[in-house]
Amino acid sequence: MSENDSKGLAGKARDLAGEVAHEVKAAMAPKDLIPGTPGSGTPSLEEPTEPREPLPPKPAQHGPIPHSPTGAPSKDGELAAAQQGAHLTTATGVPLRDTDHSLKAGPRGPVLLQDHHLREKIMHFDHERIPERVVHARGAAAHGVFRSNGAASELTKAAFLAEGATTPVFTRFSTVLGSRGSADTVRDTRGFAVKFYTTEGNFDLVGNNIPVFFIQDAIKFPDVIHAGKPHPDVEIPQAQSAHDTFWDFVSLHTEAQHHAMWNMSDRGIPRSYRMMEGFGVHTFRLVNGEGATTLVKFHWKPRLGVHSLTWEEAQIAAGVDPDFHRRDLADAIEAGAHPEWDLGVQVFPDTPEQMFAGIDLLDSTKIIPEELAPVQVIGTMTLNANPGNYFAETEQVAFHAGHFVPGIDATDDPLFQGRLFSYLDTQLTRLGGPNFNQIPINRPHAPVNDMLRDGFHQDAVHTGIAPYKPNSLDGGCPFLAGEDMSGFIDVPQPVEASVKVRENPATFDDHYSQTRLFYRSLTAVEQAHVAQAYTFELGKCYEQAIKERQLQALANIDAELCATVAAGLGLPAPEPTIALTDETPSPALSQIGGTWPIDGRLVGIVVPDGLQDLSDVRTARDAIFAAGMVPLVVASKGGMLTDGSGDPIPVQRTFLTVRSIELDTILLAGAPLPGLDANPAVDAKGAAPSVGILDPRVALMVQEAYRHGKALGGWGDAAEVLEASGLPAAPAGVYIGDDAADVVANVITLLGAHRVWERFPA
Repeated sequence: MSENDSKGLAGKARDLAGEVAHEVKAAMAPKDLIPGTPGSGTPSLEEPTEPREPLPPKPAQHGPIPHSPTGAPSKDGELAAAQQGAHLTTATGVPLRDTDHSLKAGPRGPVLLQDHHLREKIMHFDHERIPERVVHARGAAAHGVFRSNGAASELTKAAFLAEGATTPVFTRFSTVLGSRGSADTVRDTRGFAVKFYTTEGNFDLVGNNIPVFFIQDAIKFPDVIHAGKPHPDVEIPQAQSAHDTFWDFVSLHTEAQHHAMWNMSDRGIPRSYRMMEGFGVHTFRLVNGEGATTLVKFHWKPRLGVHSLTWEEAQIAAGVDPDFHRRDLADAIEAGAHPEWDLGVQVFPDTPEQMFAGIDLLDSTKIIPEELAPVQVIGTMTLNANPGNYFAETEQVAFHAGHFVPGIDATDDPLFQGRLFSYLDTQLTRLGGPNFNQIPINRPHAPVNDMLRDGFHQDAVHTGIAPYKPNSLDGGCPFLAGEDMSGFIDVPQPVEASVKVRENPATFDDHYSQTRLFYRSLTAVEQAHVAQAYTFELGKCYEQAIKERQLQALANIDAELCATVAAGLGLPAPEPTIALTDETPSPALSQIGGTWPIDGRLVGIVVPDGLQDLSDVRTARDAIFAAGMVPLVVASKGGMLTDGSGDPIPVQRTFLTVRSIELDTILLAGAPLPGLDANPAVDAKGAAPSVGILDPRVALMVQEAYRHGKALGGWGDAAEVLEASGLPAAPAGVYIGDDAADVVANVITLLGAHRVWERFPA
């Protein structure tokens, strides 16, 4: 293959990620924008008997962009790695006539050891699972593209940050503490990891949705995770911090107080991965083409704004839809509402002290308020395709905090330094050896000539006889990259003369002032949620001493917060043991305020049985689609709604299957009478308090949505539903009208603020 051919293939491969969004939208008619179809074909009622080739992925899916194990663009299509042929075979391609019966000595006789198909099938099944991640086990991911605006080109020589550069990415979101089978909506930190497939190799930005961490030094990482994980004797509680061992550690190791405060805020229960900030946490060092260095912190800013669940919503979702966040991300992409984030940097001079405004840039428990160092946008990431196979991509993707490209380097942050070892080490067990970068989802989109050989799962077929340097037998190949090739250079950073010690600098000692700054930056509603979270979590602890110790930490943060939590625990509020500093609030830390895009929001349209004219429902659906949202028609039973017009409306949810937490807003097309299954023997929700002639499950849905601050609208007899559901007269954030299009327009305006905050008393 010539160099030009190689570049041409690389360009085509890189264009694929950017073209997917357009292709998906073009392939889908408006009626298909209701996400959730399980496959790309429509199944027949009977089992198919006519052989056919495997079905392609859904339009909104694609796998890794094809590259060889050594980074060469592949002429093979994406499906070359998928199953082939119309007929069942063994793993070695031998056609099979039967896979339903073991080989036996007669119909009732013993199974024979000779049965090679049985042994192969069971052997592979027995080894389908690999060890889950110790942390970040439960995740969801998507393919996308990053487009640089060139604003960072003076800070770094990294090619993917040059003006106009377009780079494929794979992004994985996750919870931290829970196992792979835990719920999505637990109170926890979320992982936010992005793999950039750049022309200079892979760059992994492995961060979280919280800008600080529990610890300052990586040597404490096993301690904080052991404390947060289930108690080792009984393996409970799962995916929670509301237990004794976590608060025992946090209350003793007080550098964890800042991160704990963020977890207790609404940031710990995000509404969606699409509505979540991301942070690189550490300070990075950028190097430009002249060798000048700058220190930065990376930020991901969601175009949809930063929004959260209420605590009740999070608890309900964990039970009725534990896949809430996974489903939300996949369905939004399938519906064409591709989530976007702006990547930005806070920029600091690279001084010997590595301090800014009196804050130590090497302390991962501290932030730099955006008012002191504004975030400068350097590019935008769009996620536009779901994985074609969860295990092959989302589960096997391997991120590493040390995957840098020329122009980006680490600093001496002791937490960062430990991560440079840990991420490589964990893959050896989880992915079965050192060749995990050859797994398709991890393969670089740049040439690889690394002299690394053999090992488990070696997919490359290397040539030559001299994988060492220096050599002459392979003509000296591979040669070292010179300055003209932008070879990676570790920044020659001066190291201060010192002695080997196990200690932190004095600037790491302040554990409370920034915790206080964060709390004081929240609105009264957000502060009330923080107090509720601490009261709940500490109320789940058994040991009195742990509660009292954490109350002492809260007293050193904010007296009013401490008093509120102490009252909820039935304990006295202690006096602070340190002088409380007068911190200037940072408005950027609050989630409340402003209006935001509503792309991909889910709108429930509740339709009563027997509605003779469905024209208003059709009008509402069209207006919702036009606004970039997804309408879900909710009725007493499934199937189609008809009114004799010849244009039936499909029902996506029933009163049995729906719950308010999956809907961002509810529109009422009338007052549904109780359905046939509106009784607790069939549906426990039917046991809701009697509300006259209204289906009690609709009343429950409306009551929950109102309590959670969601916008409501309706026409026809909708006002009767509100009255029967016990809503107050003239409730805030509710619009009832005669015209469906007008109702949708007014509800859209309310949705821009995420919630009707007036309903939450401060």
